[in-house]
Amino acid sequence: MKFVETIRNIWKIDDLRQRILTTLWLIVLYRLGTTIVLPGIDPSTLTALHDQTRGGLMALLDMFSGGAFSNASVFGLGIMPYISASIVVQLMAMVVPSIQKMQREGESGRRKLGQWTRYLTIIILLIQGPVYLINLRNQLATVGVAMPSTFWFYFRSTVYMAAGSMMTLWLGERITERGVGNGVSFIILVGILARFPSAIVSEFVLRFNVTGGLFVFILELLLLLIVIIGAILLVQGTRRIPVQYAKRTVGNRMYGGARQYIPLKINAANVMPII
Repeated sequence: MKFVETIRNIWKIDDLRQRILTTLWLIVLYRLGTTIVLPGIDPSTLTALHDQTRGGLMALLDMFSGGAFSNASVFGLGIMPYISASIVVQLMAMVVPSIQKMQREGESGRRKLGQWTRYLTIIILLIQGPVYLINLRNQLATVGVAMPSTFWFYFRSTVYMAAGSMMTLWLGERITERGVGNGVSFIILVGILARFPSAIVSEFVLRFNVTGGLFVFILELLLLLIVIIGAILLVQGTRRIPVQYAKRTVGNRMYGGARQYIPLKINAANVMPII
């Protein structure tokens, strides 16, 4: 098959093979981190938190973190604080002249903005960490489980979660530099794919126990396929802007007059509108 032959040819390229292996090892490290529960919390008592993250905004956060949010993991906050900080910095660049000037400074300006984004990420983490722990305490209280409520527990757990989130960001950057690229987006992709098999199985079991549910399940798979195809077409789609070059005469020869096209992407912002 052509697909198998393509994979075989990719594996023959040393640099590409090394990047793929590096990416796989970094993904394994990330997935291992999502299973490490915060010290002082019994994993068997997280049933109420799992129920809370089955729908709504909590389910979205849990999906992006690959289940780490509902597992009270040290990676529970995931990459979302960094994305929030990036969006805030981009919005500020529209209204703050000094940030606009920094964007026009080239590589040095982007490096400074990246550093500011990391500082803002830490500030967001120091706010989200205690809020997450308070919500976790309330969820455990509903099932009659008491969580440590001392200042040092909150302080220590917040530091753990902040370090875990920055570690996730570091893994994403390593995937960008030494792996297949687009590390932050790849981390989000891995988190979503980690929940995908269990979601499909649970949906199948739910529909299988209902009359006509199998037809609905197949219809859902078809709609999912249509959404995936639409997303691919949106990302790959371009608008060809025609450019007509004027003719010019040099000596006895005529140059120019060619018609070219500028491929303008339909979705130039990539994944940011979805986030």
